Amino acid sequence: MSTEPATDGSQMDSFDTANDRFKRSFGSWFWGSMIAAVIIHFVVIAFWPTLEASDVQFTMDEIEMLEIPPEIEIPPPPEQIARPANPVITDAQIDEDITIAPTTFEDNPIDDLPPPPEQAAVDLSDQPTFTPFTVSPEIRNRPHLERLLEQEYPSLLRDAGIGGRVVVHFFINTEGRVENQFVAESSGHASLDAAAIRIAPELIFSPARNQDQVVAVWVQIPITFQAR
Repeated sequence: MSTEPATDGSQMDSFDTANDRFKRSFGSWFWGSMIAAVIIHFVVIAFWPTLEASDVQFTMDEIEMLEIPPEIEIPPPPEQIARPANPVITDAQIDEDITIAPTTFEDNPIDDLPPPPEQAAVDLSDQPTFTPFTVSPEIRNRPHLERLLEQEYPSLLRDAGIGGRVVVHFFINTEGRVENQFVAESSGHASLDAAAIRIAPELIFSPARNQDQVVAVWVQIPITFQAR
């Protein structure tokens, strides 16, 4: 900083600060910024893509009117049942000494009694009857059973891929042979039921046992036809 004599006889400070320089350049910075902002806005507006409003449509589903069912008339409640009459004590005189006459064999001799009814012989093979057993019968000829299933399977149902399960009642005698059979639960196809009945007599079982005694029994076995 230097001081020089002024014309008016006073001294003037000639020190130049950054604030002074900024003040002097404010005009050029202001107008330069304004020109740059105008150019940027012009470029943005000129090259901005054109916006178009999309067509927004609203659809409304048709409302179907349903017929309201007719009103149901509720019947009136039933009439209240009358209460029973109160019990009335009778005036009849009952002799308290009345007793039942004793029954003795002298008055009813055994010789005059009718003979007991004769019991007719019951054939267990006629219908399923429960017979106690401790060892259940088992099929002995399973390979033969599989061949019979393939042989007796109706070709029309097998080709169509239709199978079924037939539950058959078997009466197995003391030798393990089937003496009687009938369908207990159908498969829904008469041809499959008939095939199961044809297979039944060919089966051979081990006899059932009740302790150490061979017994004839009824068993229920499912036979399944399945297309492969």
